[in-house]
Amino acid sequence: MTEDLFGAAGFSSFGLLFLWSIAAYWSSRLSYSSGHRQLRRRSLGLLTLILLGEGLALVKATIILSSWPSGWPAMQVKLGLELGLFVAPALATLMWSVPRLWRLARTDGGPQGEALPAEMRVSAAHIAVALPVQAVMLGAMTVFFYTFFTAVPLPVKMIIVPALLAAAGTSVQGYRLHRRHLAMRSPAWTKPRLGVRVVRAAAGVLAAAAGLVIWLSAASQMSRLPAEMNMAAGVVDYGGGAAPATTDHAAHHAVGGTSVATLTGPREGTPDQRFTLTASKKTVALSSGKQVEAWTFNGQLPGPELRVKQGQLVEVTLVNADIDDGVTLHWHGLDVPNAEDGVAGVTQNAVMPGQTYVYRFIASDAGTYWYHSHQQSYVGAGKGLFGSLLVEPAETSTEIKPNELDIPIIAHTYTTVDGTSNTISFGASDKRQIRQITSGTPVRLRLINTDNSPMMFKLVGTAFQVAAIDGTSLLGPTDLVGKDLLLAAGGRYDVTFTMPEGNVLLGPQSEKRGGSHAALVMSPDGRDGDFSEAMSQRGDIWDPLTYGSHAAKAVAAFTGHYDREFQLILDKRLGLFNGRFAYSFTINGKLFPDTPMLVVKEGDIVKTTIVNHSSASHPMHLHGHHMLVLSRNGQPSSGSPWWVDTLNVAAGETYEVAFVADNPGLWMDHCHNLQHATVGMTMHLMYEGITTPYSVGSATSNHPE
Repeated sequence: MTEDLFGAAGFSSFGLLFLWSIAAYWSSRLSYSSGHRQLRRRSLGLLTLILLGEGLALVKATIILSSWPSGWPAMQVKLGLELGLFVAPALATLMWSVPRLWRLARTDGGPQGEALPAEMRVSAAHIAVALPVQAVMLGAMTVFFYTFFTAVPLPVKMIIVPALLAAAGTSVQGYRLHRRHLAMRSPAWTKPRLGVRVVRAAAGVLAAAAGLVIWLSAASQMSRLPAEMNMAAGVVDYGGGAAPATTDHAAHHAVGGTSVATLTGPREGTPDQRFTLTASKKTVALSSGKQVEAWTFNGQLPGPELRVKQGQLVEVTLVNADIDDGVTLHWHGLDVPNAEDGVAGVTQNAVMPGQTYVYRFIASDAGTYWYHSHQQSYVGAGKGLFGSLLVEPAETSTEIKPNELDIPIIAHTYTTVDGTSNTISFGASDKRQIRQITSGTPVRLRLINTDNSPMMFKLVGTAFQVAAIDGTSLLGPTDLVGKDLLLAAGGRYDVTFTMPEGNVLLGPQSEKRGGSHAALVMSPDGRDGDFSEAMSQRGDIWDPLTYGSHAAKAVAAFTGHYDREFQLILDKRLGLFNGRFAYSFTINGKLFPDTPMLVVKEGDIVKTTIVNHSSASHPMHLHGHHMLVLSRNGQPSSGSPWWVDTLNVAAGETYEVAFVADNPGLWMDHCHNLQHATVGMTMHLMYEGITTPYSVGSATSNHPE
């Protein structure tokens, strides 16, 4: 069960508030009717509004109950509160308000123009007419607040305070209505003059507006990020493991420990591979001729391919020519020493214009990876500061396949100068490409999704295998035909096949399977073909959970005792972040920097349960480690061991993953929809005893997201 703010959950909450607010207003105006006819019209109109509201309340209750989140206690608490807040007063309205309104609507009218008799006015002002309706309105207002402005798990105060306010509001309204009812029973009662009513209404509106402005101003200030903060300090979660001698994590690390700056790759020795990447602004033309105001490495989109051998010492020099926001290099998916991870404010300072920085690391694991800037990463990677990092197996590896044609496919959506941004490109090509490949040639397509959203790929014209996920080879891959490949943002698939006699086409689609101009046609004779029918067919989405050969011994260490166990609950809410109103995504109900810091010790076996209550996909990326998928939605993994560094957790899904804490440092753990990360969906994995000399914030040059 998820609550889609802009789907059924959100619209039904808004509809409840809208209808019952109108009904509450007219219920309070009923007793001011000038005569029988107006009273009857208003009573019938109010009855109609109430019945519409009751119908919508039934729809809302049905939506909640039909998809009740069994096994998700945090969501059950929230939805249970919502049900109670509008169902109870809605039933009271049916029991008390509706019968009285029906009697008022059926009263016989007096002569034309005759004033409403006192006994009818008193009946219309009875507390049982208006209070239940206004209680539903207050409940609907609270439900609206819970739906749009809170995220699970709800803290105790967020469970109690809004419900108490709704109850207090109902009590106050009941007192006011009771006093008015008593006043109207007096023969001396007269309707307040128009001027008095206007002044009262204006005073109420001004008081409410002033209160809202004061609250928003205070909330805006409270939401602002510190001008400077150390990423080794924060709210800690020990996952049930032993805490250090002091429970104050910030203090613990302030008095000593190992600095991330010392956790480097080899500082000495001649590198086997040496590269220089220069970051600069440049207008680049895509294959269609459309222009991109890009941030580039070495003046090209994407950046240069870095291809190395497993076990080689790699040295990369980063030069910032003119990127005012600064740059870094993060090696996405390659587990390097912490100081080489390239995260501004965590493992280094951002490289500003005119500065250089040198990275040195051993390419220890063969596979498909990529690099991108982790300074203002949403902007930098979006504008083109990325490229492929391909680690070929060592010469002695059994995974080497002679004569295999290796084709990296970097999929990205660029924003062009003319404002269009919906064309997915392969590299810098946003049009159909044709590549001649001889029949019988073994082909490896390295699919790399550098976008912020999951991307669907379709390969037609041949059977194929998924040979690797996120750089890790799969055991016993089998042939696939007609399967669509949904690739996480930041994720990689290695797809292999033998070139057939006919043409083969690889095309990307959006997660909702929309079209795209980019495509790669592989043809023995170099000619194009018609794939429109095949591309229009919807195949089943390939499922890694059950694919390949299971290896019980390989995963045995991850299915028993765990030294630490964490739970990450992903959700969304509207609210203020860093002084601005934002549609934010939360971890355990919090936004950065209040998200939990997961603390581990070297050697720990760690289990994490990730629950996505939001209505969006979240590609969760843990730096410096690979996670083994244990289960999805309670179903154990039964295929090849599924190792990932970027796991797409779709709306409503629950994953259990495990990893070994074998790479000491301070590591980012965040949603790789980088837009989500910019509004708070960021946290850290911290090893005990680790410190960092770097800081982030507006007073520094470091802004990792």
